[in-house]
Amino acid sequence: MPAVIAYPLAALAEIAGCFAIWAWWRLGASAVWLVPGIASLIAFGWLLAQIDSAFAGRAYAAYGGVYIVASILWMWLAEGERPDRWDLTGGVICLAGAALILLGPRGV
Repeated sequence: MPAVIAYPLAALAEIAGCFAIWAWWRLGASAVWLVPGIASLIAFGWLLAQIDSAFAGRAYAAYGGVYIVASILWMWLAEGERPDRWDLTGGVICLAGAALILLGPRGV
């Protein structure tokens, strides 16, 4: 699975799973929220394992930048808090770092 597909899907699954736990723990939502939350976190792990990388650590490190941008989008679209210029600038820097980690030339 190409990283441009797997990373955004993994980020959505991770954020949804973590938000379900947040909603149960911090917002008083029903414990039933934990069922889809756990399923989402399992999907997250599976999706991240689909990244074509020789080393898991490199795949996870590059994912971090995508996760940061996805979290900013979640804050905006799901929670209604508009990102400010610092959120956006930081997100761009993180994506550039993720691209460098994942796509940078490797010596043999």
